[in-house]
Amino acid sequence: MTPELRTPRLAALASAPPRPVPPPAGAVERCELCAAPLHDAHRHLLDLEKGELLCACGACTVLFDGQAAGGRHYRLIPDRRRELTGFRLDGPLWAGLGIPVDLAFFSVSGTGEVTARYPSPAGALHADVHAGSWRRLAEANPVLAELRPDVEALVVHRARDAAEHWILPIDDCYRLTALLREHWTGFTGGEAVWHHIGAFFTELRTAQAATEEMRGTR
Repeated sequence: MTPELRTPRLAALASAPPRPVPPPAGAVERCELCAAPLHDAHRHLLDLEKGELLCACGACTVLFDGQAAGGRHYRLIPDRRRELTGFRLDGPLWAGLGIPVDLAFFSVSGTGEVTARYPSPAGALHADVHAGSWRRLAEANPVLAELRPDVEALVVHRARDAAEHWILPIDDCYRLTALLREHWTGFTGGEAVWHHIGAFFTELRTAQAATEEMRGTR
């Protein structure tokens, strides 16, 4: 695990073993704030002081639902997933970001510092992004001003002629990293890993379409 991944739960997502050990029979996952039992689908909170991702029950999710609700301690990981159609990112802009691979995610801290992480067989690797390079990208794509500090990321997938650009919750980004690590083989990853990465984005697009259809019928 690289030293940049100091968040235990996020780091665990990014370095998930190929064959995870199942939880003990009868074990119940619980909210890490109030110890209430959790359903399979639940939200997460980011502990800003410790840099830890915490599982949250529905009641705690409501409690911290709001940018200022957790103060400087907790931040609710949002559940919005937005595909950025018409995103402008040509070769020179991408080269200026200094990322050596074509799959990465970028998050902005509360102080404005931009961090890039990109998947590798060993987990998520870390790179600082030059402020000028990010500014040029943001000027070409004003939607980046909507990124929620610390808890959302711009995800870019340009490998193998892909053109995926998304704003995703940060825990989704680490799940993608874990997916790559789990299925990577050989020097270039092998066909299976790219199939799973493609399926990840297809699933996002399908879920987004279903959400839009549901909202349209209300």
